[in-house]
Amino acid sequence: MRLGTRKVLEKSFSGLGVFSILILTAALLVILGPIVVRGVRAFVFYETVERRQLMLEEFKRGSPSGVASAVAASEDARQPIYDMIAAFKAELENMPAAKRREYSRPRSKSNPGPFDLLMEDLRVLLGPLPGDEKPILARRQYGQTRWDRAQVKLRRVLYTERYVYPDPTQMGKLVEVPRATEFKGTAIEPLFGYLEDHAREIFRPRLVIYWRFLFDKSKDAHFFGGIWPEMLGTIYLAVGAMLFGVPFGVISAIYLAEYAGEGRLIGVLRSFISTLAGVPSIVFGLFGLAFFINTMHVSSSKSVLAGSLTLAVLILPTIIRASEEAIRAVPQTYREAALSCGASRLRTTLTVVLPAALPGVLTGIIISMGRAAGETAPIIFTAAVSVGHAPKLWETLTHPTPALPWNIYNVATEHEAVEEIRHVQYGMVLTLILVVLALNVAAILLRARLSKKLKG
Repeated sequence: MRLGTRKVLEKSFSGLGVFSILILTAALLVILGPIVVRGVRAFVFYETVERRQLMLEEFKRGSPSGVASAVAASEDARQPIYDMIAAFKAELENMPAAKRREYSRPRSKSNPGPFDLLMEDLRVLLGPLPGDEKPILARRQYGQTRWDRAQVKLRRVLYTERYVYPDPTQMGKLVEVPRATEFKGTAIEPLFGYLEDHAREIFRPRLVIYWRFLFDKSKDAHFFGGIWPEMLGTIYLAVGAMLFGVPFGVISAIYLAEYAGEGRLIGVLRSFISTLAGVPSIVFGLFGLAFFINTMHVSSSKSVLAGSLTLAVLILPTIIRASEEAIRAVPQTYREAALSCGASRLRTTLTVVLPAALPGVLTGIIISMGRAAGETAPIIFTAAVSVGHAPKLWETLTHPTPALPWNIYNVATEHEAVEEIRHVQYGMVLTLILVVLALNVAAILLRARLSKKLKG
């Protein structure tokens, strides 16, 4: 090949490599950017006076005198709202029955009146109104605890959605209509303007950094509190999978690379290992349920132990193949030098070959660790539950656990109020990424330290 042609090809491949790196970086930014931006909102946001009251009553956190002062100021700002509601109720009593039914039909759940709908929306926005019984659920005992959600609920109070048909031959358009038009000329009409003008006085928002989102327990199905049980459960499962998977994977790799030879049976065994690496993860979950729980009876039902064993089987092919390739990459001269000094084959493998291959082995372990922490399907049947506390270390043999991968799916698809807790969903995703990143960084630092130690 001519020198000029070779230089052109080298530059082309270098440019292609740089372009690929840029494309990968852009893809990561597109994927991770929204996750980071929205996930941060679980930690940094504007809280309302309702949340300060909730944190004091439910989590025993905050200054009682400061919260009492903020609640009192908020109640002063809400009092005109309560007065308008009371005045309108008195006005209803003096209306003719037919006119009264146009505004209120409290016993008709299928077709409530405009005033009944307004009261329900106000309860969602402000919490229980004067005269209401205390609700059982914590989410009903308080108004909106986050300023961003309060603004959304405020708009639902101020406007109603209706279909208009400008052209009878076309489909209707959904538009927002000011709710005040439904109560024009009544005592409650000024309420809507007052709410819009005094929203900040009512909710008293302030910026807060909620770092305890990582360490608080969930309250009322993730409406309040944090994700500590899910985060701890994920760490349990990932570390447990490593404890079971790494020893078996490395031992298997040593046998295949140093002792097995190249027979037909070994070739079939390698094919099985490669095939297992491509099996869908849901199959491993069903295998874990059938084998570890129903056959081996490692636990009576779901448990961290059963989930860890299932994840260990899942990552085993990756560890074996990566470790085998790392061991095979060790120069043959290392083995010959050790054997010539009188070392046995086992001693040579353990004291010379394996330390030299350790950086490559750790690379396979790092990749497997990230997969074990992020898998959902294998733990659905063996370890994960939607709600509950994180088990103590001695309870991991018999108890299930919440876990970030499963709970992310659960709160994003099956939660009864998906839109209300979007910040929790993205906060969980961001936390899972950070947990996997932290585990990988720890493993990378350990690999670098061992490599430096081996080089002297």
